[in-house]
Amino acid sequence: MPSTASPYGLKPVYHPSGTIRTVASTIATGYATSLLQFAPVALAAAGDVGIVIGTVGNRIVGVFMGVEYTDTDGRRRVSNQWTASTTATDIVAYYTDDPAIVYEIQSDAAVVSADVGSQADWTTATAGSTTTGLSSVALSASTLTSTANAGLRVIGVGREPNNAWADTFTNVLVQISEHQMIADRAAF
Repeated sequence: MPSTASPYGLKPVYHPSGTIRTVASTIATGYATSLLQFAPVALAAAGDVGIVIGTVGNRIVGVFMGVEYTDTDGRRRVSNQWTASTTATDIVAYYTDDPAIVYEIQSDAAVVSADVGSQADWTTATAGSTTTGLSSVALSASTLTSTANAGLRVIGVGREPNNAWADTFTNVLVQISEHQMIADRAAF
């Protein structure tokens, strides 16, 4: 049972078609916020470039999966993270964007089976490790609500062994409920 907080972001686990696909976009050179693998991302505002970090309370498009770019020395780099304020060219950022993708995320407190269908936000999207390049975004259990207006919808419990409803830090399955490409999904 997850009795230790070790959040790992929004990890894509399955899609009804059987294939989780990423899409390519870009990140503005010099973008001043780090992006870590499995962190929520949004499409940049009109007039801006590519993707940006997703923020609590705003709609997102998916999760950041990685980036490749040419650095200022002319070397091609491939990474699971974008370091804040990197200056580069030929930037290709990969992210998920399909609203049917199911993600697994650890909660920051217990989640129970009665919470299926409820919606919740996530913790700080910029949290994580620049050593591993992995996000440490967690489901914010204190924001669980039976009404709309939260970023993620709980649809089940994580499938790994030693994980169950009401564990101290429950691993849950979620979908994006406030997706930038579709209308909000009401809680059920």
